[in-house]
Amino acid sequence: MEFLLSLLGVWMIIEGIPWFLSPGGMKNALRQMLSLPDKSLRLMGAVLMFAGLLTVYLVRG
Repeated sequence: MEFLLSLLGVWMIIEGIPWFLSPGGMKNALRQMLSLPDKSLRLMGAVLMFAGLLTVYLVRG
């Protein structure tokens, strides 16, 4: 449980960095994402999930 909470904390830090450094840039990125078709967003999500799983597999064995 301690590991999962630590992981959650690191995830929140990483997710917060762009919002802290460039809130305007993040707003623009979100506006652009709204114009993308669902299929493209699903593909990006699938690629990110696969990359995350691969990373965990390679690191944790």
